[in-house]
Amino acid sequence: MRSPPEEDLRELLQRGFRYALSLTHDRSRADDLLQEAWVAVLRARGPRRRGYLFSAIRSRFIDHCRRERLVIFETLTDANALGTEDCSSRVEDEAQIRADCAMLDRALARLRPTEREVLLLGDVEGYTAQEIAELTGRPRGTVLSLIHRTRRKLRALLEPSEKKIRRHE
Repeated sequence: MRSPPEEDLRELLQRGFRYALSLTHDRSRADDLLQEAWVAVLRARGPRRRGYLFSAIRSRFIDHCRRERLVIFETLTDANALGTEDCSSRVEDEAQIRADCAMLDRALARLRPTEREVLLLGDVEGYTAQEIAELTGRPRGTVLSLIHRTRRKLRALLEPSEKKIRRHE
């Protein structure tokens, strides 16, 4: 089996990291998850394809969740502290961009891992509902419903509080 060019591998690993980050919502956990999955892909001599890597990441994430249910960990740091340093600093209103990034980060943190997963797979990676269903082992209708509810929930979380106040008056 011929290995893909270095650029393709880099893109595959970047996509894998984004997927792991969508599941964990924590950079260091996403790094660890990607590394574990990549080692597993290499050991199994599996295909270096997105679907295969994503399946490896997802199965390891599920294993981690099962282990965490057995032992409850309390973190000493803010679990929602995903830095906004990734926001572009070349735009005129940097403060507004940071505020928007922070607001988006807080909204994403309030979503369940399965909700972040379908958003990433559908909206960022471009998978169809059928492909997401096959990848996650859920029925297509469940995936469609989850995507719809998650988008609606994210919109509600991102609405300015002024609109919420006006609507309740």
